Amino acid sequence: MHVSGRIEDYALIGDMQTAALVCRDGAVDWLCLPRFDSHAVFASILGTEDHGFWRIGPSVPAGSEAPRATRRRYRGDSLVLESEWDTPRGNVRVIDFMPPREDHAPQLIRIVEGVSGRVPMRSTLRMRFSYGRVVPWVHKVDGRTVAVAGPDSVWLDTDAQTYGKDLTTYSDFTVGPGDRVAFSISWQPSHRGAPEAPDAEAALESTAEFWREWVDQCTYHGPYREAVVRSLITLKALTYAPTGGIVAAPTTSLPEEIGGVRNWDYRYTWLRDAAITLSSLLRTGYREEARAWREWLLRAVAGDPENLQIMYGIAGERELGETELDWLPGYEGSRPVRVGNGAAGQLQLDVYGEVTEALHLGHMTGLARSDYASLLQLKLIRYLETHWSEPDEGIWEVRGPRRHFVHSKVMAWVAVDRTIKLIESGDADGPLERWRELRDEIHQDVCEKGYDKERNTFTQSYGSKELDASLLLIPQMGFLPPDDKRVIGTIEAIQRELSTPDGFILRYPTAGEEAGVDGLEGDEGAFLACSFWMADDLAMIGRVDEARRLFERLLALRNDLGLLAEEWDPRLQRQVGNFPQAFSHVPLIDTALRLTASGAYGG
Repeated sequence: MHVSGRIEDYALIGDMQTAALVCRDGAVDWLCLPRFDSHAVFASILGTEDHGFWRIGPSVPAGSEAPRATRRRYRGDSLVLESEWDTPRGNVRVIDFMPPREDHAPQLIRIVEGVSGRVPMRSTLRMRFSYGRVVPWVHKVDGRTVAVAGPDSVWLDTDAQTYGKDLTTYSDFTVGPGDRVAFSISWQPSHRGAPEAPDAEAALESTAEFWREWVDQCTYHGPYREAVVRSLITLKALTYAPTGGIVAAPTTSLPEEIGGVRNWDYRYTWLRDAAITLSSLLRTGYREEARAWREWLLRAVAGDPENLQIMYGIAGERELGETELDWLPGYEGSRPVRVGNGAAGQLQLDVYGEVTEALHLGHMTGLARSDYASLLQLKLIRYLETHWSEPDEGIWEVRGPRRHFVHSKVMAWVAVDRTIKLIESGDADGPLERWRELRDEIHQDVCEKGYDKERNTFTQSYGSKELDASLLLIPQMGFLPPDDKRVIGTIEAIQRELSTPDGFILRYPTAGEEAGVDGLEGDEGAFLACSFWMADDLAMIGRVDEARRLFERLLALRNDLGLLAEEWDPRLQRQVGNFPQAFSHVPLIDTALRLTASGAYGG
């Protein structure tokens, strides 16, 4: 019997077009085919065994809970997962990976390797299409097992004997020392012929080599290299290779509060998340990914900037309608399960700043000049000229009323400031004096209306008393210098009012059972990105030892494979939110780079 694990019990494997989550007991509980945003064929993480999973592990008596792996690791700096079980009958290893695609079909390959003794094993494959709702027609074609439903087919290849029972495909076999038994599934449109069966061993070697060569490009060699490289690999895995789009996470509806309603679909490309991901990749040597993302951006937002969305599909799709899957009970009862994301239609003025900052960084680091990118930047500022003073939904996508969020205004200032720098460099033409005046106007507006003199802190929005962790970005964006008393006051206020007992940072106050500023009921965990931002700010104001201690506590929250979800629940002491989360791994990289540059790291 397989029971879904904690969020941190999962490992990520992927092929830069989709990704799977593998639990400690050897079960693949989440896999969408053929893309990140396709319907899931394994969705048990959001429900039960009946919603699809694939477990390979030591055999257990019927009704017994599947044993968890004794240990697991990625093979070197790669996305090849190795899970090992020590059993009374011997030791066995399962190797899981997804070969980066070229012309072949999407594949998930699992190789069972006997290490010692003779270990009875079982493969339990329960395919359920359309997020667990559709039972496919499973049959044999030329000795291969194929599952078909509507437009999709999934082909199982293995030399092991298989049999069907209770709408599930099983294989029972025993491995001894040196034995290797391979299983693979391949997706194919159902109207086409059978995909070519993979050569599992050759695919394993080519996959490992792909990751070795990619990691060799990393220019960071500091004391936190292990954490930085694992985060970079994770970001690469979240990149949709055909277009360069970067998903925020490969999952939907993993809850921000266990049992709560804050469950969202993150399998899309947020301009904000992708822009900060781009900056981390650029600063660690990955120019090709940066170039591909810029090209994706220029295609996605082509046209009038008044129609700029905060997020798009991974190929640049604009329609991301939000619906609920009422047949899924949700992760640990966290309902509703949502697909699509209604926030795509929100006004979030800060994204203009993040996009402009990313384009500016690409320009500063020598990314080949793009006249269209410069033209886009100028068009964004012309839009901001007349819209920066409007209220919006802000960085956290509140579903309450629009407000004049301070962070949104600060990022509007960033957009204007970076565009002024572009013009000053001679690489673009624009009304320089007019935009310098605009920059000063926004700056003055924020400092007058977004600052609480009595408490010496900036606030979440104009006229509010609430704090917001996005204010930590004020010194990082250069809006004010780190030694400004208003910056230091804001940092210290956030430490006092938004810290959990273990020193991690909440995004903003939530209202518990009542709907608060975000228009939602319930609470959420400490937001990991905000906690990394706090470590950055502490280093910037000279409290480098404190910054290092916070950073290393944050590193300790990673699971055994170095992966982070969106948030940390300080009460339950576990990860929550979609997993793994780009918006957590990016600031990890940034903080590591800052602490390394300052010399603030342990022995």
